[in-house]
Amino acid sequence: MGAVNQTATSEFILLGLSEDLALQPFIFSLFLSIYLITTLGNLLIILAVTSDSQLHTPMYFFLSNLSFNDICLITTTIPKMLVNIQAQDQTITYTGCLSQVCLILNFAGIENCLLAVMAYDRYVAICYPLKYTVIMNPHFCVMLLLCSLFFSVIHALFHTLMLLGLSFCTETEIPHFFCELAQIIKLACSDNFINYLLVYTVSVLFFGIPVFGIILSYIHIVSSVLRMSSLRGKYKAFSTCGSHLSVVSLFYGTGFGVHISSAFTDSPRKTVVASVMYTVVTQMLNPFIYSLRNKDMKKAFKKLISKITSFL
Repeated sequence: MGAVNQTATSEFILLGLSEDLALQPFIFSLFLSIYLITTLGNLLIILAVTSDSQLHTPMYFFLSNLSFNDICLITTTIPKMLVNIQAQDQTITYTGCLSQVCLILNFAGIENCLLAVMAYDRYVAICYPLKYTVIMNPHFCVMLLLCSLFFSVIHALFHTLMLLGLSFCTETEIPHFFCELAQIIKLACSDNFINYLLVYTVSVLFFGIPVFGIILSYIHIVSSVLRMSSLRGKYKAFSTCGSHLSVVSLFYGTGFGVHISSAFTDSPRKTVVASVMYTVVTQMLNPFIYSLRNKDMKKAFKKLISKITSFL
């Protein structure tokens, strides 16, 4: 008897990070802490930027939007995992799973685009300092943000709509703590070759173009900085890029590492643990990277904390 298509009514099972019941309380506590730290840290950046008029510049405008996006990205994965652990129920509905795929792709795409936009902002600031305020005017900054949002939504909807054309049978276990696109395609009992082809082709273009833009921006930045005669000027230029470079390295380095490791390992568990780096840890570390390496952010944090304490 052939497998019955259960696409319309089926539920997927998220196997999570470990099937060991003894580890579940530890995993719950760890990821609850990570979620709270990430949310609080990114909220502080948003509040610091909005409350300090000295930070009302394009660089911090994009940084506050990056922080908001990080909160949204981690919220699409961690709360559902925590609820599943607490309820001892690993299921997620078909609609919920596809919604999660769409949201993760969307927010990861926005992060991808914002990092490229921030690299361009640094390129203009260092290579064309006298024209910076003219080029990076508020209207242009908002347009860059809206373009990032538009292309990310289109990319996410494209892959999600492609999933709707697949049929899913009795095998519904996802060896992950969230609905990951490639893992869901693997579960399909219908022909998924076109989905795989489009996933890798479109993803290479969507993520590859911003990466190329970041590399090109920093080639021009390094070339411009090396031509500076002042050591103080060189240090100041590199220090303004240090935080962004750290975040870029963390996001793309862990993302590429996951895909490379998945190609050379047959263990889904190792891939899942590695994917925690770019879907959870990166978003948690971003506020620390920007606050510890940036003097303006440190001053803004001190002002914000003093305002909060005086209000209390």
